[in-house]
Amino acid sequence: MIGPDEKDPLEALTARIEAAKSGNKLENKAEDHHKAAQLAWRMVIELVAGLGIGFGIGYGLDVLVGTMPVFLVGFTMLGFIAGVRTMLRSAKEIQEKQMAELAKDEEED
Repeated sequence: MIGPDEKDPLEALTARIEAAKSGNKLENKAEDHHKAAQLAWRMVIELVAGLGIGFGIGYGLDVLVGTMPVFLVGFTMLGFIAGVRTMLRSAKEIQEKQMAELAKDEEED
């Protein structure tokens, strides 16, 4: 028989489960922070890569042809546009993944 000072085993188990869940939320928060930073760096690298490739192609063509700023400016602009388009595509992909995870979480509840 359970005495007045002892808790019901089911209540004790429920309290332990809730404590474990609240501890897990802190870990998820840190993981989400790192995930967001990783996504931000991915977008920055995509933009810089587009600029760098465009600059390299433009500079190379200018050296070969002998017209210094023409191809350099043109291909740098094309590289910038390509980098921005890649960033937008990545952002759309990330948004779709987050929406799918949210829908999955709602189905489980």
